[in-house]
Amino acid sequence: MHGKTCVQLGMWLAVLCGYAVAGEPGPGLTPEEQKEGFVSLFNGKDLEGWQGAVNGYTIEDGAMVCKPGGNIYTTKEYANFILRFEFKLPPGGNNGVGIRTPAKGDAAYVGMEIQILDDGHPKYKGIQPYQAHGSIYGVVPAKRGFLKPAGQWNSQEIMADGSRIRVTLNGTVILDADIAGIEKTLDGRPHPGLHNKKGYIGWLGHGDPVAFRNIRIKELP
Repeated sequence: MHGKTCVQLGMWLAVLCGYAVAGEPGPGLTPEEQKEGFVSLFNGKDLEGWQGAVNGYTIEDGAMVCKPGGNIYTTKEYANFILRFEFKLPPGGNNGVGIRTPAKGDAAYVGMEIQILDDGHPKYKGIQPYQAHGSIYGVVPAKRGFLKPAGQWNSQEIMADGSRIRVTLNGTVILDADIAGIEKTLDGRPHPGLHNKKGYIGWLGHGDPVAFRNIRIKELP
């Protein structure tokens, strides 16, 4: 095959395999998302566009897997956005999403951490509400009971629009908070980065093989 037909076939195969094509928006994007301005943050092949503990994550079947762990961050900072991704937890798995955070320091305090946690596992029976999955760690608790069983893929959206933070898990809003007036945190610790205007987005690995795929983002005004 030659010319246009060959190019079209190559693009079709790339989409089928979940890989980005040069000049294309990237894997995991629906046509509607492309029209809305979403772009991919992960090409399904390597950690191009990410910084930090990149050796702590592997690529398996088009997914980014935390092995052996550490924090990785986008190379670009974001202020207001809608972040969408899929994740899969092993039994008892723990990770986190850092938002508006510097690339150094404990993201839960120098920025914000949206908890990623198999909070129904017996070992987390005694956790505080602000430690449950989807919570702004130490600050605002999320509703529980909407995670799929460990080993299944979940879909999550995080919207950060000014002081409003909203987390939607598998189609259900589990957190919707205006953090503008929050000065005293639930965990009683200082969170100097809670009101950051912008920062990096990151995965905050604790050694559990949590997997992420179809990571895409739309910047908001």
